[in-house]
Amino acid sequence: MSPQRRTALVSVAAACVLIALKLSAGIASGSLGLVSEALHSGTDLVAALLTLFAVGVAGRPADEQHQYGHGKAEHLAALFEASVLAVVSVGVAALAVARLAGRVEIHVDPRWWAFVVVGVVLVIDVARTVVSLRAARRFRSAALLSNALHFGSDFAGSLAVLAGLAAVRAGWPAGDSVAALFVGVLVLSAALRLMRRNVDVLMDRAPADAEEAARQAIGAIRPEIRLKRLRMRSAAGRHFADVVIGVSASAAVGQGHAEADAVEDAVERALPQTDVVVHVEPTEEDAVTRELAYAAAMNVRRVQEIHNINVLHVDGRTEVSLHLKLPGGTSLEDAHRVASEVEHAIEAALPGVDSVRTHLEPLTEEAEGRTPARGEVAGDAEAVARIVVERTGTQPRELRFLETEDGLLLFLSLGLDPSVPLAEAHARASEIEERVRRELGSISEIIVHTEP
Repeated sequence: MSPQRRTALVSVAAACVLIALKLSAGIASGSLGLVSEALHSGTDLVAALLTLFAVGVAGRPADEQHQYGHGKAEHLAALFEASVLAVVSVGVAALAVARLAGRVEIHVDPRWWAFVVVGVVLVIDVARTVVSLRAARRFRSAALLSNALHFGSDFAGSLAVLAGLAAVRAGWPAGDSVAALFVGVLVLSAALRLMRRNVDVLMDRAPADAEEAARQAIGAIRPEIRLKRLRMRSAAGRHFADVVIGVSASAAVGQGHAEADAVEDAVERALPQTDVVVHVEPTEEDAVTRELAYAAAMNVRRVQEIHNINVLHVDGRTEVSLHLKLPGGTSLEDAHRVASEVEHAIEAALPGVDSVRTHLEPLTEEAEGRTPARGEVAGDAEAVARIVVERTGTQPRELRFLETEDGLLLFLSLGLDPSVPLAEAHARASEIEERVRRELGSISEIIVHTEP
């Protein structure tokens, strides 16, 4: 038998004993306070039986029909219990008012054994409240917690009954009815609190404290992990968290998976036994930042071309870097002045950017070129074809030279297996380019094109 069910079984036995004691003493002495407490304990018996059933159902593992487990069975039982408490408390309060108004006459005989019964009841109330509260905290059980609250209210009600009996014995007959009315109001307020708490769970109301703890745990991981959405609910003391995080669009799949694992670990450390599901999305903020940076830079006079705009997040700072092309004849002083204007324009357009760095490059300008005679490049063409055959096993699909002011330009097209990965095709083209440069020092620039 599980500890939760053992605790619930003890509550059932205690409720039976209390009902017998309170009801017998109440009927014998005519005390409405003791009778109302007996009814209160009757609802506790129902509650304990429901809890015994609920913790058994809630402990079942998830299945195809209940994929989130059976934890809400505890809250359904607690809600039903609270409804019964509310009805009984209204009845007790109505009877107490009727006695106070003189419509119902009942003689109360507060003998010594009635006080002994109340004393025994108080001891039992304290014991079962402590046992249930410890078990509820240990196992995070809503049903056991509701039992503990009810037992605590029973203790307060028993104290009120004791005071009422003492008042009657002291010569104030209405004291017992006042005690009964107090018990009724006490039970009703407790029932309303229980109903609200369990309705919140059944309606998947977000647990505020748990949500804040999860947000702080995720925010403390790394600045690169951006929390885009967090949805939480709870049942039977267990939390369920659906998390959406944003990572850089340039991040690899493995990096995104690692970030998701970090979020799961952080939430589970902050909230043990939490079921965490993490969805990873590329951040759109970086794309917007690049577009705004490009627009701001292009508005600067004399800027003709910008490329390789990167957005970096380092130690909580956002940095933008870009390549800025200007005419090759521009002096370094003028080029630096334009670069500074670009940096200031981007910082003004994007207040969230902490720094902007520019890389200056000469703008490729139009140049005259001619096709050299066959005899002028015959040896070079044979050497290039040999290198291509050695590396790919086939002749180049295009091999063309162009004479420019900067030197000899080579256009080379390679035919590769269509199933070859792009990374391998690029590596093969780079290797051929390097070998051609090493063997043919007369070539100033090589453009290699790969195709299936």
